Amino acid sequence: MDVQPVIEGGAFPTKAVVDEDVVISANVFREGHDAVNATVVLTDPTGGTHHIPMSCLNEGLNYWEATVAADRPGNWTYRVEGWSDPYATWQHDAKIKVEAGVDVEVMLEEGARLLTRCDEEVQRPEAGRELLRTAITTLRDTELPVTKRLQAGLQAELAAELQTRPLRDFVTGSPDYGWLVERERALYGAWYEFFPRSEGCRYDPETGKWSTGTLRTAAERLPAIAKMGFDVIYLTPVHPIGKINRKGPNNSLTAGPDDPGSPYAIGSQDGGHDSIEPSLGTFADFDHFVAEAAKLGMEVALDIALQCAPDHPWVTEHPEWFTTRADGTIAYAENPPKKYQDIYPLNFDNDPAGIYAEVRRVIQVWIDHGVKIFRVDNPHTKPVEFWQWLISDVAQSHPEVIWLAEAFTKPAMMATLAKVGFQQSYTYFTWRNEKEELIEYMEELSGPASAYMRPSFWPTTHDILTPYMQYAGPTGWKLRAALAATLVPTYGIYAGYELLEAVPRPGAEEQVDNEKYQFKDRQWERYAPGGDLEGQLWMADYLTRLNEIRRAHPSLHRLRNFHAHTCEDEAVMCFSKRRIVDGQEDVILVVANLDPHTTRETWVHLDLAALGLDPGSWFVAKDLITQNSWNWGEHNFVRLGPDAEPVHIIHVRRF
Repeated sequence: MDVQPVIEGGAFPTKAVVDEDVVISANVFREGHDAVNATVVLTDPTGGTHHIPMSCLNEGLNYWEATVAADRPGNWTYRVEGWSDPYATWQHDAKIKVEAGVDVEVMLEEGARLLTRCDEEVQRPEAGRELLRTAITTLRDTELPVTKRLQAGLQAELAAELQTRPLRDFVTGSPDYGWLVERERALYGAWYEFFPRSEGCRYDPETGKWSTGTLRTAAERLPAIAKMGFDVIYLTPVHPIGKINRKGPNNSLTAGPDDPGSPYAIGSQDGGHDSIEPSLGTFADFDHFVAEAAKLGMEVALDIALQCAPDHPWVTEHPEWFTTRADGTIAYAENPPKKYQDIYPLNFDNDPAGIYAEVRRVIQVWIDHGVKIFRVDNPHTKPVEFWQWLISDVAQSHPEVIWLAEAFTKPAMMATLAKVGFQQSYTYFTWRNEKEELIEYMEELSGPASAYMRPSFWPTTHDILTPYMQYAGPTGWKLRAALAATLVPTYGIYAGYELLEAVPRPGAEEQVDNEKYQFKDRQWERYAPGGDLEGQLWMADYLTRLNEIRRAHPSLHRLRNFHAHTCEDEAVMCFSKRRIVDGQEDVILVVANLDPHTTRETWVHLDLAALGLDPGSWFVAKDLITQNSWNWGEHNFVRLGPDAEPVHIIHVRRF
């Protein structure tokens, strides 16, 4: 009963990546007083079965657990099998009765017969058979003392053999539940977002005009991003940008002749979602970009925005794919109070089959050009069943493809998009700033939700600059990057984070001069060796260190291992992550002052068991940011804030 994790009664698979620990639990019981036992049965993608013993965590009651991990990607299943354990029943009864002198010979003979069944009915190695046969002979040897005969049937080596290869009576199985196991990048990675047209763009003060960056000039930025330790380079849309109703700076209604427009207003006479904006280059240039990223150990994620500019080819070829208003005009996109006159949303209700087929064709174009990760813009505004079909259909031939949902929306929709296939999701982290709400959110994400949703934490995006980030200053920007990088396995930053770009557009939670509507020349060359600002890009150095720490510590590659500890100050948060890989233990402890404006001093009280330590233990606490080390125990004093580091990222090492 109550097998977990099960998603919507088994309608959707539980998710994991290769070698990720997943706890499977159930209530397992039977009538009467005979011993009961339980097993998790995994079926791998080739049909092979694997039996993993479960343990009862509340002795004498019914709750059983086992931790499992898959050694390869693919579609697995799992089920829980409850069964009567005749050996454990005999163990219990024989020990009591024989020691009390009750039914001695009957109990010993029943033990011999039971072990004979164990020998005949269960396949086992010859060494195991020898153990059984020796025990059977001894149990029946009336010339030996009773205690020795009984001990032959109870000995630890024999019990271990029968635990590994048990005799199982009255096996009762749960249904088989789906378990989708994917590649590591579906759970773990550091993302860097940029607008390719800004990388290499230039402003000419004499003419007052901009020249655009291209995919070729954007590729020149890749070594610096790789040097910071990022795994995924995320491109905003690279498709042709519409000219009709093109927006000007800061989403203004009037665009000048040289304004580039929003790359989310997709489509023009130069093509649609299967084409490249001519000012960025050609498919040869795109292929070059993907190849250069691969050489540097990075993957390319492409933004997919299923919407159209008024001059997109679909508007004339398939007017039925859009919503026509009573006055005969096509409805443009709105997110009150924002209006997007340069964007027409698709209406899937009018011709779902046609739209499904066309989008699937478009996705294949980009897969064929090396894209294996898609960041989907506003998926919550499209039918859920469409995403379920599309992601599943792509996975049939390209199971390595990963989808990130940019769905800042209500919890039910966010959860459902994850359940139907999205491997990753943007989250509410951007707006979670207080200790209690961060801990509550992490316990949700690392607990029940981890079976289907993988969170991606972003301190800012090209559309979001929260009040916290507007006023937090350098201390706050370090803090939020450190939290994003250590709380969850996947996090990302938007270009300009290195420069602390934090000037808001008046009345909005977004950057002034939003890069969606104009070029942004960050003049990276000034910070390069020989530049007039060489050595001053310190936030890039901090991000580099965070990514070095993440790569070196496998505990930070997992989500389900989050554990909160106690801090006396309401603004100081402490959590740990622990993981054992190939017998090697890795434990990271993070202490963070969430107040970017005030230095805080407080006591931190640790749950040593969560760190893998015995009560009363001491350990070496090495701060991986400052390289300082201290001897810490259960209770520790910390001082964090603007005049110190805002965050300790501590490697816990035993003496």
